[in-house]
Parts: sequence; structure tokens; C-alpha cells
Amino acid sequence: MNNEAAAPVGATGEGGSPYVIEMRNITKMFPGIIANDNVTLQLRRGEIHALLGENGAGKSTLMSVLFGLYQPEKGEIYKDGKKVTINDPNDANALGIGMVHQHFKLVDVFTVLDNIILGVEPNTAGFLRKKDARKKVMELSKNYGLNVDPDALVEDITVGMQQRTEILKMLYRDNEILIFDEPTAALTPQEVTELMQIIKGLAAEGKSILFISHKLNEIMEVADRCSVLRKGKYIGTVDIASTTKEELSNMMVGRDVKFSVDKEEAKPAETVLEIKNLTVKSRIHKKNAVSNVSLKVRAGEIVCIAGIDGNGQTEFVSAVSGLEKPEAGSQIILCGEDVTKKSIRYKNTHGVSHIPEDRHKHGLVLDYTLEQNLVLQRYFEPEFQKHGFIRFDEVRKYSEDLIEKFDVRSGQGPVTPARTMSGGNQQKAIIARELDRKHKLLIAFQPTRGLDVGAIEFIHEQIVATRDAGAAVLLVSLELEEVMNLSDRILVMYEGEITGELDPKTTTIQELGLYMAGAKRQKTGGGDNA
Repeated sequence: MNNEAAAPVGATGEGGSPYVIEMRNITKMFPGIIANDNVTLQLRRGEIHALLGENGAGKSTLMSVLFGLYQPEKGEIYKDGKKVTINDPNDANALGIGMVHQHFKLVDVFTVLDNIILGVEPNTAGFLRKKDARKKVMELSKNYGLNVDPDALVEDITVGMQQRTEILKMLYRDNEILIFDEPTAALTPQEVTELMQIIKGLAAEGKSILFISHKLNEIMEVADRCSVLRKGKYIGTVDIASTTKEELSNMMVGRDVKFSVDKEEAKPAETVLEIKNLTVKSRIHKKNAVSNVSLKVRAGEIVCIAGIDGNGQTEFVSAVSGLEKPEAGSQIILCGEDVTKKSIRYKNTHGVSHIPEDRHKHGLVLDYTLEQNLVLQRYFEPEFQKHGFIRFDEVRKYSEDLIEKFDVRSGQGPVTPARTMSGGNQQKAIIARELDRKHKLLIAFQPTRGLDVGAIEFIHEQIVATRDAGAAVLLVSLELEEVMNLSDRILVMYEGEITGELDPKTTTIQELGLYMAGAKRQKTGGGDNA
């Protein structure tokens, strides 16, 4: 496992170096934590080099150093064998380095097109040539299968569409060294397959790619080599052709990881959630995002809504949780009580836990500390307040217990600002808060998005334990393996309607894919699905 292996013939860069990018002995520190501890990374010209590690291992930090977002305390960066200084992203772009960030760098109130061209707007004598920009963006969109609506406001589009916007933003700038930080986290399986082909095509064109991913299948499929970080330290670099998923996961977490979900047969009991004729308007289109959907979720079962991103899942969950107002005639019944018009607080205090799709917008207050976020929905309970005053010692004790139980890693423990934590650890904080609350219904929207294999294994165990404790679980997932492994029943949503109910024990991924693509549907889709 040596990253000093000889470069392929013809791969020598302009400065005689076999590496287009070389990061030597990089050390980056934050309060209470060494994010990168003497890390060396070498990228060959035209290769796809994966960067693997647990949540908080230092992968995004290392790439942020390369992109000029952070300055290292120690270490040097070389491009084509020549030492370079990267003070900010403008320097990185000038060197031909582009980055698709895990947490999107988009302006919500701008259109997709305006976000893509921001900072590099084509102009003549100060006049913006937007038609030229639109033409180039649409050509890129078509060539790479990244379909977007250029005139849609970013605040109105799905997470998956925002991810495509980020990728187009980098492609628009014609960069030669491309950093993909968890690029598939919000994409559907079909989109992931397309993106893998795009990345391979970019490498074939001579572009050099750094690919951060927690998904071992993706790394095995697309990467030439893989470097592994663990707790900020460099563990080793391996050739993908001569390694296995199991070896990579062991390098990453330091132990063997199970890839299957162990669970007993479900024992469904009484109905916890009943949806009757739920209809939700679309913010983008004139037609409804959700059309006349009815279903039931019972205690002791995991019901998964599967579908390609943008088929109404976001609006459906928003209506059920209270973030979105459903149309007249819709009914949301929780344990026999109509809660359609009840507040989010009411639903939370009456047994609903919700792991949201967008952890930044709806999951966390980023400028609050970790401990403040962990009690966001409980600070008013007697355990945490007395006569209107917060019992800070109890908050601290509770948060420390959750941090330990769910292995939430942060530089300053409970007082760490949520904004400074890695995406995976932000997700674990939300999951810890929602699973620890007493609930009758758990709504989990992409609960393992951005988590490493060890964390995914643990979260799946916790969700199954929630089911076995008698709660109803409504899971929304774009990960086909997660849908098949975790669900007791699968409901497929296509264009805002339930088009099929499938048994994961008797269906196949191929059949599920046909339903998700709208090529197949059951005549009675939508019924009560009991």
C-alpha cells in the first residue's frame, strides 16, 4: 500500500513529475482537532483517484486545502512538479482546479443559469451575453445527461437538481483537475450510473479526477487508485484492480463491516399513520406534485417510498411532517387523530420524529452548537428547563450521552458549532436527536446520505431496532440497496402517485427500477396499501 508506485508510461507532467497534483505532508488544524495529520496525496495525470474515509476523517478538509478554501499549517502543494501557492478558489481556478462541493455553494434566490455562470459571466464591453452562456450550459447539460431547468430558482429545485447544477458549474469553467466531493450523495441510481460514465469520459479526455465517496461500489467501479484516511491520518493507497470492498472498508474503519441488514420478519400491528387522498401543489409546475395519495403505515413495520428524485417524495414528506400545506380534502391521521392542520410542534410532541432530506435547511441551526441542536425539539420539557430557564447541566449531560452513543465526531464536543462539523457527522447528530426521542412514527428521508459504511451499518441497526420496539417507520430512499435491504414493504412513487406496492422478498432491483421509471404500474396503485 504505497502511493509512491511508478506512474504509467506517458503520464509525466510538464515539470517532469509523474503527478499533475502532489500534496506533501499537509497538516491542517481546527480548534480541538487535527483534521489532516501529515497527509501526502499524489494524483496522476488522467487518473481517477478515490479518497476514502469515515465521516470526519479529513477528506473534505484536504480537498478544501487544494481548492484554496483553507490554508494548511504545514505542507506544500505541487502542480506538474512545480510548487504552487493556492490562497483562494480564484487561484485554484487559475491553475485549472475545480470542485463540486458536498454542501452546495449556490445562491438560493438566483436561477440555475445564474449560479452556473456566477463569477465568469460572458460579456462584451460590460454587457452580459446571457444567450451565449445559456447555449453553452444547455450543450453541457445535453452532452453529460445533467438535465436542469436553467430558469428555475435554486430555492425551488430538489437536492438532486442542485447537485447537477454544481457539476455543471465546474464543467462550464473547463477545469482540468476535477474534485468531486460526494457527488452522488443526492443522485438517483440511474443518475449515478450516468455520472460514473461522465467521470470515466472526463478521465479519458485527459482530465485528472479526485473522487471523494463513502460508497465502495462506486469506488470499485470508477477509480484507478484509492487513498484511505482514518482520523486525519494517511493509512495507504491501493490499486483498485487488486483490492476488494472488504479490504477497503477494513482500512477505512479498522474493522470488518457487514454489508447486509440483519432483521427478523416484521410483525405489523395497529395503523399508526394513515394518509387519505393527499394532494400537494408543485412550487415549480402547474400540475400537482402529489396527486390523491392514500396509504397506511403500521406499528412494527418499515414502509419505504421508492422513486426517482423529483417524483413528489419531497412534497409528500413535507406535507406529512407539516413543512408544506396540503390541498383541501387531504387527510393525515396519526394514531386515529386527524393532524392535517396541526403544527409541526404538535406533531413532534405527539410522536413524530423526522429525519429531513436537507440537513442544512430543515435539520440543523448551523450557527447553534451541537448540544443546542440536540435539544431543539425538547428544550421546553421539564428535564431541560425549570420555570422557563434552561438547565444547561442537563443539556450538556444529555448531549454527551448522545454524542458517545451515536459516535458523533466534532472538534470541541457539545460546544462545537454545527456549521464546522463534517456533513456525515451533522447527519449523525440529526439521527441521534430524532431516534432518541419517544416516537410512534419515524419519517426518515435519505437517512444515510453522506454516511460511511460503518455509520450506515449502525444507523440501519437503529432503524430496525426502532421498528422492533413498536414504532412505525416511513422511509424514503433513493438507494436501491437500502430500499431492498431495509424495507418490509415498498411503495413506488412516480409523478406524484403511488404506482405499485412491492414485497422486497419477492421482487428484484430490475423490477423495482421499471416501476420507478414509470415503465410499469399496478392498476390499483394508490389504494390504502394496507
